[in-house]
Amino acid sequence: MLKSYKSLPTTLVADYIVRPAESFFKKEASSSVLLLLASLIAVAWANSSFAPAYHHLLHTDLTLALGELRITKSLVHWINDGLMTFFIFVVGLEIKREILVGELSSPKSALLPVVAALGGMLLPGAIYFVLNRGTATANGWGIPMATDIAFALGAIAVFGRKLPVGLRVFLSAFAIADDLGAVIIIAFFYTKEIVWSYLIICIFFVLGLVVANLLWIRWTLLYALLGLGIWIAVLGSGIHPTVAGFVVAMFIPARGKYDTDRFVKKVGKVLDEFHCEEQSCGYSILLNQGHLSAVHALELACHEVETPLQRMEHSLHPWIAFGLLPVFAFVNAGLSLKGINVASVLAQPLTIGIALGLLVGKPVGVTLFSFLAVKTNIAVLPAGVRWSHIIGAGMLGGIGFTMSLFVSNLSFVSPDLLNYSKLGILLGSILSAAAGLLFFAYDCSLQSKREAASST
Repeated sequence: MLKSYKSLPTTLVADYIVRPAESFFKKEASSSVLLLLASLIAVAWANSSFAPAYHHLLHTDLTLALGELRITKSLVHWINDGLMTFFIFVVGLEIKREILVGELSSPKSALLPVVAALGGMLLPGAIYFVLNRGTATANGWGIPMATDIAFALGAIAVFGRKLPVGLRVFLSAFAIADDLGAVIIIAFFYTKEIVWSYLIICIFFVLGLVVANLLWIRWTLLYALLGLGIWIAVLGSGIHPTVAGFVVAMFIPARGKYDTDRFVKKVGKVLDEFHCEEQSCGYSILLNQGHLSAVHALELACHEVETPLQRMEHSLHPWIAFGLLPVFAFVNAGLSLKGINVASVLAQPLTIGIALGLLVGKPVGVTLFSFLAVKTNIAVLPAGVRWSHIIGAGMLGGIGFTMSLFVSNLSFVSPDLLNYSKLGILLGSILSAAAGLLFFAYDCSLQSKREAASST
């Protein structure tokens, strides 16, 4: 087998193994496959005879020490409080970019996804609160408010060009606005007690970010060190430490050291240094020190013109989508089904509140608020997008998963309540995904019939 594999031409290996793999990891929606796989493994392990090993792994203590400063947390807490900060950081970078130059940069374009996100948060939260009012689970009203952008975009990717580009843009902007709302909710409503001394220290670190921006400092390491200081200070303040990721993202520079015009001129001068005696330069970099210096100059020019915001977002995004989020899903989606029966689930306002919030509250809230925004002329539908597309997007918005699991861990400590909330999240997300896919399949089929009828 090995011999036959080695005998394959290099081009064949590239065409059938390397390039498909590269294509998979370049697609943002592909991360939903890994998320789903990690979740299934977690559920299977949590319900197997090896379940104690799974829980022992999650609660293994890890210590970070620097001199007298020591932070000891379990593995699951390091992932949820530490690594998830990078996820919130990338979300913050996306939000800042969208506000500056993207779909959220102009009022008319921004208002529709923002208003849709508001409706998609208020109605699910209200449904949950009505069903859990006056109970020990009332604090979980933020769980059904979130949308998992990876799963949502993965779902519409199934239909390819049958759905307009404007729908993907709307869904992306809507999910980003939704994430912003989730960060605000975590900061203001899931903070039990504030230690003001740490918060004052945090403010000094933030002022350091402001000064670095004013001085046009583009050194990534400085922002990383200041960001670490902010994370430690926010952790000590009592506010959830992931909020630090969003704060730091807002101060990452969105302009390079020089503009594109200067970059083009500089690159032109550097390219003029490439002179070869023959028609082809070949591998002159290995032989010609001048060519090597020119390549280094080109590399530096590319680095200087690229904005730190775009560079960080581009470099971190694959690690977040294909590494951090599947790991997060693995440690948080381990729902134990032992001792749970259908009757007890249907009698749990916690589970039903989350599932109904995602399945019913999301599409109704998104569609209703979008309709009101368009009819009052404060927003417009994107080009090529119909109302049926908004309804379908609202259904897919009910796939809460990542952020819903995150808020669930902030809401409850009891293992039983966490299990019931995870069940509600999985149930609501699966039903929302199925409803959205079926709805879009029917809508695309109906549209194809209309086009065929109009062409005859």
